[in-house]
Amino acid sequence: MSIRNPKQALYEQFAIVAKALGHPLRLEMIEHLAQGARSVEALAVKLGQPVANISQHLQALRRAGIVSAERDGKFVHYTLADDSVLSAFASVRAVAERHLAEVDRIVRGYFDARDQMRAVSRDELQALMRDGLVTLIDVRPPDEFALGHVPGAINVPLGQVTAWSRNADTSREIVAYCRGPWCVMSFEAVAALRSLGHSARRLEDGMPEWKAAGLPVEMAA
Repeated sequence: MSIRNPKQALYEQFAIVAKALGHPLRLEMIEHLAQGARSVEALAVKLGQPVANISQHLQALRRAGIVSAERDGKFVHYTLADDSVLSAFASVRAVAERHLAEVDRIVRGYFDARDQMRAVSRDELQALMRDGLVTLIDVRPPDEFALGHVPGAINVPLGQVTAWSRNADTSREIVAYCRGPWCVMSFEAVAALRSLGHSARRLEDGMPEWKAAGLPVEMAA
């Protein structure tokens, strides 16, 4: 079969992927699926959405090749197709961060108000961990921590940070991470720890980026 305009035909296919990414709930779903495989039901609970609504969005993402599905008994578990999806998400985010004034307003008004310190890079964190200079906490929920976490990290869900900090060593810096670079939980955790007298910083991104970089991942026992 001949294609009259192959370039246009390709661009039409590229547009399918771009259109599938063009919904805020779908981007949030991608962030959650980047933590690990999820059933429709589990994802609906995480996002506070009806199962039918999540299912429709997952099907749109699946048609665009963004997610894949595997049946496990009566449940279907969805995952990101591969790391290129995370790269696409990061590219969309980078363009918005550089060129949309509203993104800058949100960052200044919310995120910078909680943490203006330089975040810890992945390389820096590895060096600090090797030298035993920091305590690393993963502030995601336990189910996400169980799916994979940075080796040596302690799971301290955001709601438990204050109680945990009472017995934490104030002489050691604390580094917190969660789902990604704009994950609210790590910003809130760092702000809370500093208000309680701890030296605390965020990892520059989250668990999905750590995995995508090919760095070691530990599973909960």
